[in-house]
Amino acid sequence: MGRTKKVDLLLERVHIEEMTTEGKGLARHNGVVVFVEGAVIGDIADVQVYLQKKNFMEARLANLVVPSPQRREPHCAHFGYCGGCRFQHLTYEAQLQWKQKHVHDCIERIGKVFIPEHRTILPSAQTTHYRNKLQFSFSNKRWFPREMLAEAPHMEQNAVGFHVPNHFDKVIDIETCYHQADPSNALRNELKAFALKNGYTFFDIWLQKGFLRNLTVRNTTLGQWMVILQFYDNLPEQIEATMQFIANRFPEITSLFYVVNQKGNDTFDDLELTLYKGIPYIEEQMEHMRFRIGPKSFFQTNSRQAVELYKATRALAGLTGEEIVYDLYTGTGTIACFVANQAKKVVGIEYVEAAVQDAWLNASLNQVDNASFFAGDMAQVFNDAFMAQHGIPDVIITDPPRAGMHELVVHAINNSNAKRVVYVSCNPSTQARDLALMAEKYVPLISQPVDMFPQTTHVENIVLLERRDLVERRLKI
Repeated sequence: MGRTKKVDLLLERVHIEEMTTEGKGLARHNGVVVFVEGAVIGDIADVQVYLQKKNFMEARLANLVVPSPQRREPHCAHFGYCGGCRFQHLTYEAQLQWKQKHVHDCIERIGKVFIPEHRTILPSAQTTHYRNKLQFSFSNKRWFPREMLAEAPHMEQNAVGFHVPNHFDKVIDIETCYHQADPSNALRNELKAFALKNGYTFFDIWLQKGFLRNLTVRNTTLGQWMVILQFYDNLPEQIEATMQFIANRFPEITSLFYVVNQKGNDTFDDLELTLYKGIPYIEEQMEHMRFRIGPKSFFQTNSRQAVELYKATRALAGLTGEEIVYDLYTGTGTIACFVANQAKKVVGIEYVEAAVQDAWLNASLNQVDNASFFAGDMAQVFNDAFMAQHGIPDVIITDPPRAGMHELVVHAINNSNAKRVVYVSCNPSTQARDLALMAEKYVPLISQPVDMFPQTTHVENIVLLERRDLVERRLKI
């Protein structure tokens, strides 16, 4: 690694040439790359360098000399601190352009995989209030920006919000988050005020103690709300008072849960939750189907845009009603159910047992009788023996986590003899790696980016692949 040196150097009239995946501006000074916090592609700015290494420098925007036409005023007071909306200072058109280029660069420039047709990214109809799930942390270690440090000792130290990047023990106190519709903000703020009024303690991540730990808020386009409150200290009277306050103040909550979590992390998939009020699920509608979402269920975080993602996936699959379709990493079976009425048979495989149970339930609720679901490690379950037992796939749809697919899964796809593969990815970099591993048997034909998370650097991408021998035969004809 190159030697790190703290410096105090002002670079004048720097031209910002590009944006990074961390949302920073990228410039060059005397052949050295400079990453600039707060800068936008097209800016001309004076920048303050605070860290220098052999091959790059880190800097902050000191003075905006000529603002970029792609720049806009961020709408959130917490922009630049919480790290959740790194592209909020870019126009939405510029965000889409960057994401389109990012997908192309990951696949072709970095991954060295050629795709003949790169389709225009599908924009999100909503650019704020689009998330259906947010998780907030309670902490007795509130994070303060530099300009507030002098006053910080005299201010409230408890916070409810998001962990600050690079400071796992610090939480920025969020007043208004534009990711989720109301009453999400009111619920968080009023719960905090109630806790402070009653002297309830907030979680201390170092000492592993404190009463209030975590708040999860989920909602659907049908107007249904689920709230899950995590406590660390098991104090029955305080728990009852807190849950009763939420139930009384927010009667619109459909499903109200709590859990005492004394583990080393905030996950509760392995814990038993208590339903305090309402029913144990909420429902989301996608086209003519409804999907049931429990407190431990995975569901795409942008419900409206998920419909567009699944429609694009289904269209690229090119189903005629005669195909056996495999849905790898099926989750709660949403894609499987979405394509089932255009397929002969759908087989879903998923690692999480609880998600498979949800998939069976969702298939039943939507009268999908040609889908079956199996739980297990994808690399161990999806193999030649499994396909021989459940039918050789004509089409494979795969939607893996950010890490992409295990090499054994890629090998099984290559050996499957499926005519087409539709690869849905939330990480174009690992998608490109997997596409290269599939090149012997499959040819990528179409890339379709989808913007699921406006204001952020994240982008989904769908790639259609066809078996190489079929493509070569068609070209000869």
